[in-house]
Amino acid sequence: MTHMPSFDVVSEVDMQEVRNAVDQANREASTRFDFKGTDSTIELAGSVLTLHASTEERLKALHQVLEEKLVRRNVSLKSLSHAKIEEASKGSARQQITIQAGIDSDKARQVNKVIKAMGLKGVSSQAQGDQVRVTGKKRDDLQAVISKLKDEDLGIPLQFTNFRD
Repeated sequence: MTHMPSFDVVSEVDMQEVRNAVDQANREASTRFDFKGTDSTIELAGSVLTLHASTEERLKALHQVLEEKLVRRNVSLKSLSHAKIEEASKGSARQQITIQAGIDSDKARQVNKVIKAMGLKGVSSQAQGDQVRVTGKKRDDLQAVISKLKDEDLGIPLQFTNFRD
């Protein structure tokens, strides 16, 4: 059986970089004058970030600091899913942000639809777990698919791995 060229579309988050960004944001919050006495902290447990501050205003400022650190470390903000800001003890504010990795079945369908709409002969794609495998007869067609997917905004960060000729 001959192998056709293929690659995988994935949505991955480098959790080590997320941890580094959280550490940096916490450090900044502990030294910055405007955060003094506001109990502003970010905790990371598994893939959930919990932001905590004495006021909603400080929470938003903390959120901004965190996003700056994530962007600087090449963590896409598209992989963040924000819960509502809620009131915590003594009128303080709390917010949970979930880091989403992987391509769920809805997103996989969107990816497949984009590829199908290109109408490239001999190119097929199918969801496999939390990623999408794309195969095609011609390498150029696969390159075209990658650049098309890079232009689409599916609301999650996409990476392209395991390119096989």
